[in-house]
Amino acid sequence: MATQETRRDFLITSCALTAAHSLFSAVSAFARGRETEKLRSASLIQIDTAFRDATEARQVPGVVAMAANDGGIIYEGAFGSRHLGQGPAMSRDTVFRIASMIKVVTTVAAMQLVEEGKITLDAPAPAVGSALASPQVLTGFDAAGAPQLRRAKQPITLRHLLTHTAGFAYPLWDADALRYARAIDGLPARERALFPRSPLMFDPGTRWQYGSNIDWVGRIVEAVSGERLDRYFRNHILDPLGMADTGFVISPSQRERQANLHRRKLDGSLVPEPFEKQTTPTAFSGGGGLYSSAPDYLTLVRMLLQGGQFNGARVLRAETVALMGQNQIGHIEAGILKTTNPALSNDVDFFPNIPLRWGLGHMINMEPGPNGRSASSLTWAGLLNTYYWIDPAKRVAAVFMTQVLPFADGPALSLYHQFERGIYDAVNAG
Repeated sequence: MATQETRRDFLITSCALTAAHSLFSAVSAFARGRETEKLRSASLIQIDTAFRDATEARQVPGVVAMAANDGGIIYEGAFGSRHLGQGPAMSRDTVFRIASMIKVVTTVAAMQLVEEGKITLDAPAPAVGSALASPQVLTGFDAAGAPQLRRAKQPITLRHLLTHTAGFAYPLWDADALRYARAIDGLPARERALFPRSPLMFDPGTRWQYGSNIDWVGRIVEAVSGERLDRYFRNHILDPLGMADTGFVISPSQRERQANLHRRKLDGSLVPEPFEKQTTPTAFSGGGGLYSSAPDYLTLVRMLLQGGQFNGARVLRAETVALMGQNQIGHIEAGILKTTNPALSNDVDFFPNIPLRWGLGHMINMEPGPNGRSASSLTWAGLLNTYYWIDPAKRVAAVFMTQVLPFADGPALSLYHQFERGIYDAVNAG
């Protein structure tokens, strides 16, 4: 009997200790959860504070920013005004001109056609213009300043265009392209007709330079699909994803939600610009001209983060999205731009001392960024200081939108970096 009592006492004591340990573990886990939530909340509150302080100090007129992970939206904020000094206030559904952030949309369109077997990445690109059919490379200028040209050594491919290695360059960031444009503009019409409007600055595949490459991709999408670019976007990308505030033309109600452009003066102050004139275009560019909102664009980058599908709509295959995010240019350096017009753009180097490459549609930082971004994250931007990034490793995608010139504006970038740091502080706290 004594043995049975001892065994029973032992079992009772063991059960009590187990229960106490479980309770202690539960309490500890709850406490850790509360502490984690406090850290996460503090990080997001810091983002709010940074945005509020910057807009109240008129460092930027207004900003809308959003971030998401696989579980959903983890941050959204709208601060300041759409028009500096006279409102209305920025809101979640504010409409922005996103300029070159259209390039990812055009890239998605082109990759859909690649998936369908209607075009390939490495065959000569469809000859939708003489610049693609018989590309010429600028080799220099003669003593009189006339451009010197030769035929390109190899054809331009879709991969070249999507990676900005075809040789096309924007005069805004290429001194030779600017000099060429000025040289032929000064010629009589008959002589000017002898020169290509869009020469290459180098042979395809030999260098990287940001330029009108994706404009050509837009024309290829139209030619291969048989659809006008705006309709292709709507039918195959925007409507399936529910991106109702994204398009080349906005409605009167969307115009009422549009943010004004502001220009940074030499003294650092901002001056609002009048709205651009509304027109009904008949031609559409794959490289610029799109309107969107932060929620819409976040939908696009979340689709890419999630391997080509979002909310039940599959836009691309997972393997295609993975390919878009891989370095496509080998050891060629990318991503650094020297301005030729400081009123429109500052010099651009988003990741100083970090090697940069290009995928299909995105810039890739090959090492971790200073504000928490993982190596092999994807990013690009629009001229009026709209930005996005996709971090496949940490499963984060984000957008940041304001409307300021020049591009790579110091105060706007500083605020963008604070936003990024706050998002990663919140993610790491979890």
